[in-house]
Amino acid sequence: MREATLLVLTALADEPRHGYGIIQEVGVLSDGRVTLLPGTLYAALDRLVAQGLVELSHEQVVDGRLRRYYRLCTDGRAELARQTERLRQLASAAESRLRALRPDLA
Repeated sequence: MREATLLVLTALADEPRHGYGIIQEVGVLSDGRVTLLPGTLYAALDRLVAQGLVELSHEQVVDGRLRRYYRLCTDGRAELARQTERLRQLASAAESRLRALRPDLA
């Protein structure tokens, strides 16, 4: 799974968010390293909805503009947990190798 997709799932883990809210949260989660453009975000959301990982939560009109809020589905929470464990295992393997090479690096 791509980092941006993982960050979108993570941004939706605690509450439903609209597009701009997801973009902001991804920036916070990545400490500013990842900046999602709207086209990239909505393509990812369309893909995640089609995969059954994310669903439309609700819509709201704010200042005459429609905001769509998205949330994680049950399968999305399970996939986020799987990806989190996968990354945890990779990080652990990398730390072990670093310690073996140079104990002062780990």
